[in-house]
Amino acid sequence: MSAPNAAESLARIIQWLRERHDRIMAVEAEALRLLAAGDTPGHNAGMRQKAEMLAALRSDAEPLLLTLPGELRFKLTQTLEHFSGNARTALKLNSVFYMSALLYPDTHKQGEPDNLTLCIDRMEQQGEHFA
Repeated sequence: MSAPNAAESLARIIQWLRERHDRIMAVEAEALRLLAAGDTPGHNAGMRQKAEMLAALRSDAEPLLLTLPGELRFKLTQTLEHFSGNARTALKLNSVFYMSALLYPDTHKQGEPDNLTLCIDRMEQQGEHFA
């Protein structure tokens, strides 16, 4: 069996990231539902779970990243590390506000895509030329 080419490897990573993103958003939605129901501890626990999932993003993607050629692997690793690093900082600070703001720019409006969605879309559009 031959090794996957860069385009196939990138497609797998993109699919994996979309699935991970969906799980993160489901955790966030449940946390927001709990907050609306008056369950602040439940909300805070959900936001912590969201941050933990994002903190693990780069390391969890490692087996898929290893199938990419050098420069593309480097760029994607850096990009995913950015998301993971921000989440680790939020966890270190134990800031529920920071955890809830992960993935969203300061100017984010309801219904607009979050930063991870935008990044995944850019990966898909730019393909092997992702920068």
